[in-house]
Amino acid sequence: MASDNDQVGPFIAKDCALVGIATGMRAQNLRELRDHLSGIHPGSIYYHFWGALLRPRFDDPQYNNDFAVWCHYALHDDPLAERLAVIDPTDFEDLESLRQEMIEVIEERLEEIERIPWSERDRQFHFLRSQIVVFDTGMQIQRPEDLVEVVPRLPVGSIFYHFIDARRREPIRIDDFRVWLEGFADVYADLQDRLAAIDPYFMTLTKLRQELASVFEDYFGKVSA
Repeated sequence: MASDNDQVGPFIAKDCALVGIATGMRAQNLRELRDHLSGIHPGSIYYHFWGALLRPRFDDPQYNNDFAVWCHYALHDDPLAERLAVIDPTDFEDLESLRQEMIEVIEERLEEIERIPWSERDRQFHFLRSQIVVFDTGMQIQRPEDLVEVVPRLPVGSIFYHFIDARRREPIRIDDFRVWLEGFADVYADLQDRLAAIDPYFMTLTKLRQELASVFEDYFGKVSA
């Protein structure tokens, strides 16, 4: 289909793990959470919003980020937990904008309540900072059509690295699949639009992999029909 396939290198599939590093900062009440958020490293905000996708979860899946989970289980402040849970990090240009949104939501809650909610001492919020570890899978995708076969076999860490983590990388902040497809000029513009429309936040990585596989299968199935 693409006459310049040979001029674009293969897509090198990588895998990753997101490691949490202790920052030494912790909060026992809502005001401390707000204060620490103001100065915490942006990698901590990233970890507590996205890290849950890469680790086993045994808490309530209705709360998609660690801040909302803590407000629900430790502070027992469900109105705030629900407001934090609906924040979609993909709606924000960068982590600083996301940080500001969180602070505003918490400050709004602080103005509504008379007593500052506290957690038990053993249920404090411990701020962790993310560090990504990248692995080589040994898998390469030679042609865009091969995405149909390869993507369903990729480990979920690979889906996270290429479709989520890629969005914070400079300079263009989009997923790696679209970056690669851009190498074929505008041949796959429609496919790139379909990928851009996928919001990865409110689904598991397994579901996200299925969603991507479905998009590639549908697109190339129609093209080759």
